[in-house]
Amino acid sequence: MSPVDHAELALLLEVASTPKPGNVDRRRDHADLRFEHFLTGAVGARPGLVEAADPDRPLGDAFERAVRGMSQQDGDNTQFGCLLLLAPLVRAATTDRLSPAGVDAVVDATTVDDAVAFYRAFEHVDVAVDDPPPDATALDVRKGADAEPAIRERGVTLADVMATSADRDGNAAEWTGGFERTFAAAAAVRDDTGPVTDRLARAFLDLLAERPDTLVATEHGSETAAAVSRRAAAVRGDLDAAEDLAAQFRAEGINPGTTADLTAAAAFVALERGVPV
Repeated sequence: MSPVDHAELALLLEVASTPKPGNVDRRRDHADLRFEHFLTGAVGARPGLVEAADPDRPLGDAFERAVRGMSQQDGDNTQFGCLLLLAPLVRAATTDRLSPAGVDAVVDATTVDDAVAFYRAFEHVDVAVDDPPPDATALDVRKGADAEPAIRERGVTLADVMATSADRDGNAAEWTGGFERTFAAAAAVRDDTGPVTDRLARAFLDLLAERPDTLVATEHGSETAAAVSRRAAAVRGDLDAAEDLAAQFRAEGINPGTTADLTAAAAFVALERGVPV
């Protein structure tokens, strides 16, 4: 399989893995977001992933195209964060540089045009984000394409955009930190045993236990996010106990979406490194 095949498969395996407390999976839907929406989103994202695999295509355009294709289902935003992580990973894998240093090189090569395309992607789906710092309101991602003049005036690359939010967004932190958590989780999946979907469910619990989910922090506050991590740690490695936690999180409206994004990214790296399916 090619990196594009593995990226699409990673999206499918992530949502098929269960339980991942608080997230849609093959056994659980949300009221307005269902398993089928994620399957459709994964298929729709493929043309953008194909662009990400082409080193001659701008990475930002590839990401925007993937998000646009993903959005062509009734559930709105299914995998925005997953695609944000997968785009540079696919580019690195295609050029035989799937390593922290290799992905850093991909990130460092991003341009102002990539940043503009990243902002355009926010026009396709609703994305939960924090308010920007007071001195960066002109670069609020929710402005979408309207932020282009400010982006170009300040010469902001996509790597710069990620650096400004890395302290409050887990996906941006991966971009600026050599995808440290992604590669560590992929190694754990590789070393685990059993069905890949079970391995990914355990990886999800590990990731959530290790660090508060930034989407939960955005939607519910930092104290709730820290409590969610403690509750995940209490069932770490025990998928039966995690079933009960999944029911609790669903009832409470807790959705650790950033952790799911990292799980999809880890699935991709694990597949690229030979984890059998």
